[in-house]
Amino acid sequence: MSHAVQTPGPLRHFLQFSDLTKDEVLYVLNRTRLIKDKFKRYEPHRPLHDRTLAMVFEKASTRTRVSFEAGMYQMGGSVIHLTTTDSQLGRSEPIEDTARVVSRMVDVVMIRTFEQTRIEQFASHSRVPVINGLTNEFHPCQILADIFTFIEHRQDIAGKIVTWVGDANNMAYTWLQAAELLGFTLHVSAPVGYRLDPARIGSVKPGVLKEFTDPNAACQGAHLVTTDVWTSMGYEAENETRRAAFADWSVDEDMMAHAAKDALFMHCLPAHRGEEVTGEVIDGPQSVVWDEAENRLHVQKALMEFLLLGRLD
Repeated sequence: MSHAVQTPGPLRHFLQFSDLTKDEVLYVLNRTRLIKDKFKRYEPHRPLHDRTLAMVFEKASTRTRVSFEAGMYQMGGSVIHLTTTDSQLGRSEPIEDTARVVSRMVDVVMIRTFEQTRIEQFASHSRVPVINGLTNEFHPCQILADIFTFIEHRQDIAGKIVTWVGDANNMAYTWLQAAELLGFTLHVSAPVGYRLDPARIGSVKPGVLKEFTDPNAACQGAHLVTTDVWTSMGYEAENETRRAAFADWSVDEDMMAHAAKDALFMHCLPAHRGEEVTGEVIDGPQSVVWDEAENRLHVQKALMEFLLLGRLD
């Protein structure tokens, strides 16, 4: 009995959110729903049987490691875990050489590292898809999970208002890419010195981005309010300075009251209750942070399936 052979499409990477088209993002989100439904019914879904994922960590991780590792095993594949301490990456081997070698032995690579240029270098010398598990500049898998979570709870994100309260970090810039692609409005409020860099933003479509000096004004009418820690990895030396600067940017019940009545709250975690968000909000009825965290697993499974097998419907 003969079996149809899956013909791989052109090599694709997911280094930032805009690497996928709107149509492709919507396809991945639809596949996520199917894959999650199967997961909840304990129904096997193993399209990546005999495929291997290499995970390269140059930054610490909890959710990224668990979600990618569990996801690949659930899809029927296997996983290799590398860090700078247990590979030649920590001994100054050129990243191009590492990419050339690793990509001859595995089927897909996830990298969590520092500068975006580092993952771009790796991808440019890789023979297999490379996925951004987080860089200083972007966090596309997290935003994919956040958008899927919003759609689960509120059906559609197009035309909605998403408010980002806090540091213009990798999450904020990725939200901006998603807003442009999927047609929602992003409100951003950050203290002076921590706002979006106009040079990085470039020209944004009209109506996509609105910046506010007052976080309460930014939350006005929002359908989703989201934030992150005040001090991201690599900026620990600035902790006290940031704590002072962001004092008025803590998402509390008063701030959430400016949003739409059915507004959701998200946080990519880990969270510091009493700093960027109060316990009343993150543990309250509007918070969907645990769904959001779980959905990293499901969207990444759909993403790996798409990058390796293309469209299946």
